[in-house]
Amino acid sequence: MAFDQSRAFDALFNPNELNLNRSVVWSSQKAKGRDVPELQFSTGEPRTLTINLLFDTYDTPDLPKKDVRKQYTDKILHLTTVEEHGKDQHRPPVCRLNWGKFGRIFVGVLEKLDQKFTMFMEDGTPVRATVTCTFKEWRKNKEDQEIQQTHSADIAKMKILRRGDTLSSIAAEEYFDPAKWRPIALANGIDNPLRIATGSALIVPRLPFKPEFNR
Repeated sequence: MAFDQSRAFDALFNPNELNLNRSVVWSSQKAKGRDVPELQFSTGEPRTLTINLLFDTYDTPDLPKKDVRKQYTDKILHLTTVEEHGKDQHRPPVCRLNWGKFGRIFVGVLEKLDQKFTMFMEDGTPVRATVTCTFKEWRKNKEDQEIQQTHSADIAKMKILRRGDTLSSIAAEEYFDPAKWRPIALANGIDNPLRIATGSALIVPRLPFKPEFNR
């Protein structure tokens, strides 16, 4: 996806550590007489990244000192709100985190935010803050499928037709090209692609597809 570079901002101090966590769900299968039941993989959970940042407007030559909220921390707060970001998608934004020569370190949504203001001017203006951010990994369905190769064109699959499915829509979903519907028709002996019944099972052959003919 395209990221809005006009909304990018920098943390003034590099974090001294990055905490990445990931969990995977394994379900126990009940089995009589087993000390250790068989485990079946269920799903993976998105990674989380926890990062501590420091923002400061006191240690600058500016006078009067600027409010650290308006200068920095409100920008992070808005990463948790629909305000300013949700006009089109009605949700907080997806964020991309970069760190120096390390480059992109994470893409995700801000799931949890803790702000602590630690220094104030005599009039109460906050000028220093520490912020703890927890981001949850985000990835488009199509991108995730391409990475896992669950929609790889070199793997044959079986698909149950849903209402509204067409051979072209299946080809678009499985091969990312609606024009490649003919291998599906040939593999299933379909003469008329407009006459396919909802609920029937179709073979989605791997590509390149070489039809076999009985002799």
